[in-house]
Amino acid sequence: MPHVPENLACRIDHTLLKAEATADDIRRLVQQAAEYRFAAVCVNPRWAAFAADTIKLFAWAGATEGAASWPAICACVGFPLGANRTTIKAVEASSAVKDGCNEIDMVMFLPLLLAMDLSGARAEVLEVVKSARSVWRKTVVKVILETAVLDEQHIALGCQAAIEGGADYVKTSTGFHPAGGATRQAVEMLRKHAGPLKVKASGGIRTAHDAWQMIAAGADRIGCSAGVAMMRETGGTGQTGG
Repeated sequence: MPHVPENLACRIDHTLLKAEATADDIRRLVQQAAEYRFAAVCVNPRWAAFAADTIKLFAWAGATEGAASWPAICACVGFPLGANRTTIKAVEASSAVKDGCNEIDMVMFLPLLLAMDLSGARAEVLEVVKSARSVWRKTVVKVILETAVLDEQHIALGCQAAIEGGADYVKTSTGFHPAGGATRQAVEMLRKHAGPLKVKASGGIRTAHDAWQMIAAGADRIGCSAGVAMMRETGGTGQTGG
């Protein structure tokens, strides 16, 4: 196994959400996540069962280390627009957990935030959380707010909805919106309003320097497709960035 700076690796959700991703691509993604001990593998729901089965093969081959040291399997629901009906997102979430996911990243329906509809936003989060945890009660749920489209007032409301809906994280971005991805300012605003929730930064984070900037701003997790490049960039020195 490569020697890596675990204090960065253990914060990374190793991500592949491209429509053209193949089984070989997902297998490689899982293998890399297992080698570097990333926090999670993040895939579209169609690949959840395959990713979960693949990580088990690597865990069995690794033999000596406990399950807690292996990457979680995360599926994105309502991705990338968040425009599915809430009931569809809920079914998608429970199906993904049945397929072996430990974590769910759900895309909030943006019009609810733009309209400052706390009740509607809270209800959406709650339904997805309840559905996922009806299968496995420890399922981690992250709520994607698409912060590049929002001002601080909308972000604060999104955080409140996530808190009251029982989520575990708020997350900046899908990485697919033309308005852009994560920024240090957006992470700072999430951290300001997230209360007990953790923060995930995602979208456009391509270097270890980018990642550490987000962590310094308050991010607990980094969602990116460049995790391996980041590990190679740091040279496995264990550096804590800056």
